[in-house]
Amino acid sequence: MTTDRDRVSVERVIPAPPEKIFDLLVDPARHLDIDGSGTVKRARSGGRRLRLGDSFGMDMKIGAKYSTRNQVVALEDNRRIAWRTLAPFPLTLLFTGRTWSYDLEPVDGGTRVRETWDISTEAAIGRPAVRRMAGHTRRNMERTLQRIEDLVTS
Repeated sequence: MTTDRDRVSVERVIPAPPEKIFDLLVDPARHLDIDGSGTVKRARSGGRRLRLGDSFGMDMKIGAKYSTRNQVVALEDNRRIAWRTLAPFPLTLLFTGRTWSYDLEPVDGGTRVRETWDISTEAAIGRPAVRRMAGHTRRNMERTLQRIEDLVTS
């Protein structure tokens, strides 16, 4: 695990090929299955393989229901995917823009998967408040990697 002021990363070696893991990550409908936070409720556009520049929506719930729009900002087949989470107006003025990424590296015994939560791209005014969620987010990310492993090895 690495942590700095605006980034948290967790990693795990999963005994599966990168292609199998990547297939989960590039299908928004599968994000409900891998979400370690319990906040993802439904993909608004699933069952399709994401491409660079694509947008996809998610119905979420943390206390209250809300939705997000996510834009794929990096994609290299079977190696890397990243998306930026964007909030609807007026939240765009305060809390929007964090980047989630997954890097996959083949290693002996499987694939090293690194998930990173990067708030350096978050709206500056809300970043200090979001930064306080780092510890909680790290624990959720560890659960996400466990869920991915459970899905690809069962």
